Amino acid sequence: MTDDAIRIEGLRKTYRGTRGQPDKQALKGIDLTVPRGSVFGLLGPNGAGKSTLINILAGLVVKTSGKVTIWGFDQDANPRQSRASIGIMPQELNLDPFFTPRGALEVQAGLYGVPRSQRRSDEILDMIGLSDKAEAYARTLSGGMRRRLLLGKALVHRPHVLVLDEPTAGVDIELRQMLWANVRKLNAQGMTIILTTHYLEEAQEMCDEIAIINHGELVAQDSTANLLGRLDARAMVIVPDAPVATLPQADGIEAHMRDDGALILQYHSQHTSAEQVLEAVRAAGICIRDVKTEEADLEDVFLALTAGR
Repeated sequence: MTDDAIRIEGLRKTYRGTRGQPDKQALKGIDLTVPRGSVFGLLGPNGAGKSTLINILAGLVVKTSGKVTIWGFDQDANPRQSRASIGIMPQELNLDPFFTPRGALEVQAGLYGVPRSQRRSDEILDMIGLSDKAEAYARTLSGGMRRRLLLGKALVHRPHVLVLDEPTAGVDIELRQMLWANVRKLNAQGMTIILTTHYLEEAQEMCDEIAIINHGELVAQDSTANLLGRLDARAMVIVPDAPVATLPQADGIEAHMRDDGALILQYHSQHTSAEQVLEAVRAAGICIRDVKTEEADLEDVFLALTAGR
């Protein structure tokens, strides 16, 4: 057994063109590792190849070439074991409207070969907050309740790896908080979580490590802290004691004024120190009432790595 929950080597997927259209390369030789026990972010713009990669992990799409290993099981040599090691909470609300939540969990457990004595339907219903809806038809559930049920279905076979595909898209604050509380609980119990999201602040808060895919290629994989450290852009926000007539000027510093009268001074810490910025402010005759610095966030990193590609 390795320290990787998932190892992907040279993964390619080409979709055949139809009606004279050229073939489309959705994945172009992806090499990716997901550490065991981590909360791992898989990010990328629309059409980057994230869904194709997840569907290959789930066994729903056949790869063109490459190797996929899930929890130590080669997907080609041990398809049953590799599929049993992973649970997928899909983005689409694909539920049978005539099943109750308890019935849906029981059927899903049966599909994975979980013996009746080992099924945890009531425990899962309690965890996802659907105990009081256990016997209601799925068609009567709200959109948020259906998302909860999708999470429950992904957990019936006790997977080692849980993939959450855009789990909070269009959901309310209560459901989002419930979902993240469950993610933290499951991760604390040793489950590896893979998260795709367009809410970059969520990825920044939740993920230990992040991979960014663009146009079917892996453009970055690193710890969240290291990715944020790739950009040394800083912004110093100065609140002056009096209205400013002249903006500070110095090499390596860009200054502009906000509508509320505060000054924003942007600089790169590798070339310009905070002290040099403050010297430029003092040289402009500005008295400082308050000051704070702001660092780049994950959105800045994401845009820097995907822009122009």
